[in-house]
Amino acid sequence: MNRQSAAVGIGVVAVGIIILLGKLGVFAFIGAVFWPLFVLIPGVLLHVLYFGRIVPSIALIPAGILTVVSFVLMIGNWFGWGLLKYLWPLFPLAIAVGLYEYYIFGYDRSKQLWLVSVGLAGLSLLFFVMTLLWAWGIYLLAILLIGGGAWLVVRRPKIW
Repeated sequence: MNRQSAAVGIGVVAVGIIILLGKLGVFAFIGAVFWPLFVLIPGVLLHVLYFGRIVPSIALIPAGILTVVSFVLMIGNWFGWGLLKYLWPLFPLAIAVGLYEYYIFGYDRSKQLWLVSVGLAGLSLLFFVMTLLWAWGIYLLAILLIGGGAWLVVRRPKIW
């Protein structure tokens, strides 16, 4: 048997395996679970291209946004989309990360860019805390009341 017919045989076997895996739903499963990687890969690629001195520093803004958003999408995809009611403040944080990366590594070292990025990150953190308090605030209130009552009982004045 010559080399050409062996290569064709291996190619036919490979195509058959790919078709079989496709019919069994392997590729659909991989696509359904790992589709946020299609958002992460361009973000990481933009970082690599910037640090390889191929693209300008302004590319760090979408790079930071895409990278952070992809992690939020991965969490939602893997653990359930209901978590986005708590994690939505990470979307403005993604913009803050992109702007901060541009401030740190880019040529624009203006104070306004720093203020916008840090202010947006602070606003995102505030929204995250407010979201958690809105959702779990009654539990926090209950714990504070139990702790305060226990402290009043333990620290009561001794009457002789």
